[in-house]
Amino acid sequence: MAFLPPPKESKNQINKAGAILANKIRQSDQLAAALELANRWRACHAYPINTFQATLRRNINKYKNPIVAQRLKRMPTIIDKLRRYHAMKLTTMQDIGGLRAVLSNVIDANELAENYRTNKRLTHELIEEYNYIENPRSEDGYRSIHLIYKYRNKRNPAYDGLRLELQIRSKLQHTWATAVETMGTFLGQALKSRQGDQEWLDFFAIVSSAFAYKEHTPLVPRFNHLSYEETLKAVVDAESRLGVLEKMKGFSVAVRAIPTKNKGWSYHLIILNSLKRTVQIIPYNRENFSQALDEYSKAESEAANGAKIEPVLVSVGPIKTLRRAYPNFFLDIKDFVHRVEELILEASKI
Repeated sequence: MAFLPPPKESKNQINKAGAILANKIRQSDQLAAALELANRWRACHAYPINTFQATLRRNINKYKNPIVAQRLKRMPTIIDKLRRYHAMKLTTMQDIGGLRAVLSNVIDANELAENYRTNKRLTHELIEEYNYIENPRSEDGYRSIHLIYKYRNKRNPAYDGLRLELQIRSKLQHTWATAVETMGTFLGQALKSRQGDQEWLDFFAIVSSAFAYKEHTPLVPRFNHLSYEETLKAVVDAESRLGVLEKMKGFSVAVRAIPTKNKGWSYHLIILNSLKRTVQIIPYNRENFSQALDEYSKAESEAANGAKIEPVLVSVGPIKTLRRAYPNFFLDIKDFVHRVEELILEASKI
């Protein structure tokens, strides 16, 4: 399989390309060249995440119904992050290459994270950790564990130093996070980035705090003064104000171009058309990875030019795992709706 090597350009040149894309340096005549270099910088992370996830799959086998997924960060998201965080540079962005492990419960998620922290045989360098399970984000209630690594590989040192992010979360936390992304798509708001209607951010934050009660983990800070009964009441009030369940149940999606067999297919380009509410899935085998990258970039260019599509290139193993790993790209929030209905039913019995 032919993975792209890191660009030969200097890190200063790569960072300048990122600054141009984020409009920190206004050189519109160099925009196309900056995008091309940024795409090559993103593409070179495919090799590290591919080898990293092979180890992850071995470590996760003992758990029940785990999900492992990997993806290259979407270019619009990269650019938006560079714009929002003025000190950030393209070469030090931590999650261009991302892996995700979803476990059945918090106990398993914490155990896996601890295994990675203490694994002395792992050659990669753990440089930072954000434990949003022990310290949930107060603004929106996000909960997960993020482990940031610098890649190390003696057999292929050309990729050494590239940064990867491993996210570890429970199934319930995954259900919540993908619902946030899905509603962000429907509302046209970047809820995932803590931007958008405050009432929707408040709703997801209070639901997250209720879920934290269920998982016996620290509560969302701005709601930690509420008892469980008060938290349930706040969920009911927020849902009623926004008509959340009615809105969510009204959404539907037609899925097309899902192949029935995927033997030998390692990557899938998912293209969500939120206007038409369709999902197109294009499979690629390992030998066609360069083609996958090219078509991913073309789809992103279409989106940048106004097409109402959201493309993402992912690798999750068997195709049946796609919906479980990325329900937001299927506009699928049935599990979240069910969980909120359970909270409301419980509140009615108090």
